[in-house]
Amino acid sequence: MASIFVVDDEKDIRDLLKYNLEKEGHKVITLENGVQCLEAIKHNKPDLILLDVMMPGMDGIEICERIKQLPANKDILICFLTARNEDYSQIAGLEAGGDDYISKPIKPKLLMTKVSAFLRRKETINLFENSQPKGLFINREKYLIEKEGMEIHLPRKEFELLALLASRPNIVLNRQVILEKVWGADIIVGDRTIDVHIRNLRKKIGNQYIATVKGIGYKFNE
Repeated sequence: MASIFVVDDEKDIRDLLKYNLEKEGHKVITLENGVQCLEAIKHNKPDLILLDVMMPGMDGIEICERIKQLPANKDILICFLTARNEDYSQIAGLEAGGDDYISKPIKPKLLMTKVSAFLRRKETINLFENSQPKGLFINREKYLIEKEGMEIHLPRKEFELLALLASRPNIVLNRQVILEKVWGADIIVGDRTIDVHIRNLRKKIGNQYIATVKGIGYKFNE
């Protein structure tokens, strides 16, 4: 399971999030303010930070900016906790490098759905972070592919699908694995969805990279 920081100046919220996250097996550290958060990261880098925006002293936007200034923290996912009327904070948070936000009052079921989605995303990124298939360069920061000096911009799901396959060259991935890694176990899509995305990828990068294994799934040809 994941390591998660909960940063909020309200004890009731910290306790609520800690309780629900630990029920799912996550390791949770609760922190009252930005100073504690920045200090804790030096000793224990989390997978995800649930970060309140409106806190006395250093607010969540500034904390996020400071975290993201360090290259070593680039893979930490940050989800802001915001009041429903804080639209400006939500926009500012995303511009500061945050990944998403959850509106208060927090609903535990929605919280766990969001957290699961964040962690799936991180797992997918880690799978292909160091993967550079022959003839292609995967730029995960810009979600684009470079082939023979040309940049190919891909929609998010096509990029994640290609990167997942390329992370395991010559290994057949069945449809269920692909659906769970790219679309998520709680999202219902049909097999046809994968086929359409594969077809679109082949049009953009060429037919030689992705092979169909009939009745099973797909593999990336190294």
